[in-house]
Amino acid sequence: MKYLKAVTISCLFVLTSLSFAMGIEDDPILTKVMGEIELRSTDGANPRAWDIEAWMGQDLNKFWVKTRGEKVAGKTEKSELQLLYSKAITPFWDLQFGVKEDLQPKPKRNWGVIAAKGLAPYLLEVDASLFVGESGRLGVRLDAEYEYMFSQKLILSPEVEINAFSKDDELTGTGKGLSSVEAGLRLRYEVTREFAPYIGINWEKKYGNTANFSIAEGEDIEDAQIVVGMRFWF
Repeated sequence: MKYLKAVTISCLFVLTSLSFAMGIEDDPILTKVMGEIELRSTDGANPRAWDIEAWMGQDLNKFWVKTRGEKVAGKTEKSELQLLYSKAITPFWDLQFGVKEDLQPKPKRNWGVIAAKGLAPYLLEVDASLFVGESGRLGVRLDAEYEYMFSQKLILSPEVEINAFSKDDELTGTGKGLSSVEAGLRLRYEVTREFAPYIGINWEKKYGNTANFSIAEGEDIEDAQIVVGMRFWF
């Protein structure tokens, strides 16, 4: 956590300096919080998942905080925290770098992060991250999401996430190569622009040594879930 605190202080210092250098009135510091909280129905205890992001900054420079995870029967099974500095490099793409800490499962793992976040052709939202860890470990994550609008309020959102690693890490249950693929389809209704309940399905499968580690622990390597959740921003 010392690395995370140091990056946080550094990013806040940079943003404060920029606000004075560029002029607060012409380019004010803004904030936004957005995310999803959902309940997933499956065999046994139903997982509760969250994926929340927040940023503070100006048009071209922002400081991001990202947290995501999953709880089962009151116990946190997965949890991570990212602290990132983001720089707009084109009208539709940001380059981000900072740190990530995997809090669960134990033991904790710290990573450096380099990421590209933006809007690809055909309005595909993409978040591609490279993680650089201890002992030469590398990780890659690709998130992609598309929104199909049936109306101004009813929106269908398919999404996919792919994870891969350069080395086995048996202690955390992640294996070399393609580790997992997660895909979902969520239909939401925007009661207001800031408040949208949704229903959908979520499918996840583990591959390679990640699957082997899960089998050795008596865990499933593939699961499909019905989800009910809430998307919000303010």
